[in-house]
Amino acid sequence: MTDTLSALLDPRSIAIVGASENAARIGGRPLRYLRESGFKGAIYPVNPNRDNVQGFTAYPSIASLPATPDVAILAVPAAATVEAVRECAERGVSSAIVFSAGFAETSEEGRAMQNEIADIAREAGMRVLGPNCLGVFNARANYYGTFSAILDTGLIEPGPVSVVSQSGAYGSHITHLARQRGLGISHWVTTGNECDIDVAEALRWVVDQDGVNVVMAYAEGIRNRDAFIDALETARRRETAIVFMKVGRSEVGAHAVSSHTAALAGSDAVFDAVLKQYGVHRAHTTAEQLDIAYAASRGIFPKTGRLGIFTLSGGFGIQMADDAADAGLDVAPMPETAQGELKEILPYASPVNPVDATAQALTELPVMTRFISTMLEKGGYDMFTGIFGSGPASPTFGPMLRKALEDAVSDKDDVIKCLTMSAPAEVMRSYEEKGFLVYEDGTALTHALGALVRFRQNFDLAKAADVAPASPAPADIPARAITEHEAKSILTKAGISFTPERLVTPEADPGPVADGLGYPLVMKISSPDLPHKTEVGGVALSLKTADEVRTAMSAMLARVRAKAPDARIEGVILTPMISGGVETIAGTFTDPTMGPVVMFGLGGVFVEVLKDVTFRVAPFDKAEAHRMIREIRGFAMLEGVRGAPPADLDALADLLSRLSIFAHVHAEQIDSIDLNPVLALPKGRGAVPLDALIVAAGAEHHKAVA
Repeated sequence: MTDTLSALLDPRSIAIVGASENAARIGGRPLRYLRESGFKGAIYPVNPNRDNVQGFTAYPSIASLPATPDVAILAVPAAATVEAVRECAERGVSSAIVFSAGFAETSEEGRAMQNEIADIAREAGMRVLGPNCLGVFNARANYYGTFSAILDTGLIEPGPVSVVSQSGAYGSHITHLARQRGLGISHWVTTGNECDIDVAEALRWVVDQDGVNVVMAYAEGIRNRDAFIDALETARRRETAIVFMKVGRSEVGAHAVSSHTAALAGSDAVFDAVLKQYGVHRAHTTAEQLDIAYAASRGIFPKTGRLGIFTLSGGFGIQMADDAADAGLDVAPMPETAQGELKEILPYASPVNPVDATAQALTELPVMTRFISTMLEKGGYDMFTGIFGSGPASPTFGPMLRKALEDAVSDKDDVIKCLTMSAPAEVMRSYEEKGFLVYEDGTALTHALGALVRFRQNFDLAKAADVAPASPAPADIPARAITEHEAKSILTKAGISFTPERLVTPEADPGPVADGLGYPLVMKISSPDLPHKTEVGGVALSLKTADEVRTAMSAMLARVRAKAPDARIEGVILTPMISGGVETIAGTFTDPTMGPVVMFGLGGVFVEVLKDVTFRVAPFDKAEAHRMIREIRGFAMLEGVRGAPPADLDALADLLSRLSIFAHVHAEQIDSIDLNPVLALPKGRGAVPLDALIVAAGAEHHKAVA
């Protein structure tokens, strides 16, 4: 991928157009921050009314600068921004940041100005961030190209966290909270109205930087599907965790998004599925986003979900064990021999897991050290947590407790070590310096640990990804209504198997065809105008003889012609009737943001009433299809219940993968595909779609029922 953002996010020289002597003004803050940070590159304030701004030599225009800057920060009103962008483009400036609001988020006139900015930049090959954004910073480079007030109380220390946010206000808020939590932030990008650079492209640049363990992202909509998927794939490959806050889940929220940044929110269910597909954690609250980013900031992701819990109170231990189970963690018991050792130390202790050493351990801290050491040495836990309440805050007891805990874990760098406590920030920082993750709330802790386990699972899955089936040769998709028979013929070339079937024209004798196929048979009307055959009586089942087939065909043609006199009738389809297995549904549709998306679920009442479906963006391999299948709530039906054999999950996964690849290859030609039902037959017998409907792009089925 061509790097066009380094000039913006890691510049060697900066111009500030509209630079102000007043360090509290929008044009004065970034200059003040750059001065205080000790930015090593060239800084060029542009102000035609001053020779000097905040101690720097000022210049009357971009054209008068002694050298062309990498980035120009435009701190001028909206009305003057278009001309400022034009001057930057003429000078050959690589990138520009537009602070001002008053563009597409406010009016059609504003939208026209925003489009003009984008056109000027595109023609010049210049990248633009904003308008209506708070800018960027790169703390590693002492570069602060923002007017955010969060820097008034001090510059941000660099660290393993980065922030990419469409909303400047949210980006500032989460950064403020992260700093309070003791987290260092290296990169911070706010994209605003996204006339050029969007969240996806900024995210792609950030996850490619060394030393970034986790990114907190916020978006109201995604504009560039390919860049977004590329960013998620890159993060997974580099083992960088992403904790994403996506708003607009509700209809009201989606409308607010549109009025805020003129963004297309897209389908929330699809967005959720994309994040799940690429191992991104979707946070639903700011506290959750911060809790998980804090846990992931160390860049240590456990190999298993085995959690050892140490407590001085049985009640607290049980509560955390419940929370851990809800988070998908394994509170596995200690080995019997290790339990025996602990019982010898404290006969009244509960050594299983949670390991309850009782309050006696507080009076004999070496006992607590031995308990925890034994847990870590012999329990086989990848994660450990101790529950200590307000104890660490005690000025007399706290230092001794910290020493006992440090001794217990001193040589256990391969274990994620956590504590829950209520203590002042400086006490929590002292434990963090010794390698502990510290939380006040046990539920938040276990939820964060569950996220770490899932991150590791997804990182490992990326390494072990299947080779996807070869892409089919592009098919000729007619831009009109397509019959079921045609649809099956097209999809067969993509490697999707159907039961054999024959089309019998209205004037032909179906008897010989029926004898050749064998009995029992299913008969369906074939018409490009009747996608829903049952509405017109266009389906007949369990036909057992040639005479039954002839009678059924005659009656069906008469019935359909009466109910849909304008429908074009090609004849009837005959196909063997199969039974058994589990009825499922699969299909594709085109999401306005994410493009072709595959849907899967159980058929019948499960899809119609319970909406038990899951989604994946196309294309994907069989391994991803297997994960998709296992996500539905009714997956147990496919495993076999009440003596029923398990379904052929491998065949079902192969079908979904091939369907995804076909939809991706023909994204411009197809609006949707429906395979309903798909019978998932017993293991080894395959997965067979019984019906198929392809809706070509731009084509409409017209209802021909009278």
